Amino acid sequence: MDESSRKASRNFLLLGIFGVAMGFLEAVVVVYLRQLYYPEGFLFPLKMMPSDILSAELIRELSTLVMLVVIGILAGKNFLQKFSYFLYTFAMWDIFYYVALKLFLNWPSSFLTWDILFLIPVTWVGPVLAPILCSLTMIFLAISVVFLQEKGYDAKFKVYEWIMILLGAFIIFYTFIYDYSKIIIQGGFLSRFWDLAKDDHFWHIISYYKPTSFQWLLFLVGEALIVLAIILMIKRTRLSKKSLTEKT
Repeated sequence: MDESSRKASRNFLLLGIFGVAMGFLEAVVVVYLRQLYYPEGFLFPLKMMPSDILSAELIRELSTLVMLVVIGILAGKNFLQKFSYFLYTFAMWDIFYYVALKLFLNWPSSFLTWDILFLIPVTWVGPVLAPILCSLTMIFLAISVVFLQEKGYDAKFKVYEWIMILLGAFIIFYTFIYDYSKIIIQGGFLSRFWDLAKDDHFWHIISYYKPTSFQWLLFLVGEALIVLAIILMIKRTRLSKKSLTEKT
């Protein structure tokens, strides 16, 4: 293994440790929250949280994203590497968040257990398996890009591959926010979106909402688009270097 590949391996190891620590730290916060609001165990429907606690949760999520972005910027040599390291650390954080919750609370009971995934810009919900699959895909992308570049390949995504990745990500995002977005739109809450935390009628509806089905087919289409784009990039990059070597 050459020096650049060893450095990349060291980066992945250190960022992996950082992501694991972040995952456990967030799980500890969630343990406290569930003790306060779900002492009998977390289940839908959601319970109303005070607006100041909800605001604190939003700030915590934004702070987490800032930390992950900054660590990616520090670790990478160029935009694509910085983006890849960000995705890798995000994925490690997300996976080990669930590992930690399983250790602390013996939750989730299965990979199909529903969870709140994110709160920005609206509540994301889905079975635990879905974000784990997303995280594995992000790790695949990050490792592929970084190690190809460190081995001397000109690993970059073409415009059409970026379109596939962004389209796939949007489809996945849509499956996560579909239920709550539907409630907001159909309930006429869109005009007062920024005051939902204080809207008693909105929380009355939410207090009865239980997710029942996830749009797995659509989710898998989004995943397939992203994975296909990564595979196309890998094959094209390897072939281009092979072709250049044969010419010289």
